Amino acid sequence: MRKSVLLSFVFVFTLLLVGINATEYIAKEEEAVKEVILNGYVHGAFNELNPEAMAETFHKDFAIFSVNGEEIGRYPISKWIESTKKRKESAEFDPENNVWKPEFTNINVTGNAASVELELHHKGKHVFTDYLSLLKFESGWKVVAKVYHRHQ
Repeated sequence: MRKSVLLSFVFVFTLLLVGINATEYIAKEEEAVKEVILNGYVHGAFNELNPEAMAETFHKDFAIFSVNGEEIGRYPISKWIESTKKRKESAEFDPENNVWKPEFTNINVTGNAASVELELHHKGKHVFTDYLSLLKFESGWKVVAKVYHRHQ
């Protein structure tokens, strides 16, 4: 009987340790995903218009997918980076007027896959809700796809 109780205790204790380690791992990965989104997406594509940060954050096969009638529109990262460079070099670009505030509404991580729901606010107005898909490569987390809704 004592042996049975001891084995049960060891089993439950092991399950608790595994659960704690899994929870810590997920929290760490969620934080890593959040940092990638802040540095390369929010600041790279919006606030700072930093094409180098974008190139590090987005996978080379990344695209923004949108509705185009009954078709799917596809905007590849190469075009987005090029348009970001042009906007930043434009005489009309005003960094003070280009402040976007992110609000993470959901981050899910399962193994090497993650999804992020992010609201982007400009001048106090909720402009976009973005849904970003990420994969973890040997080099780290990369954004691989985006779908979004533009609020009126």
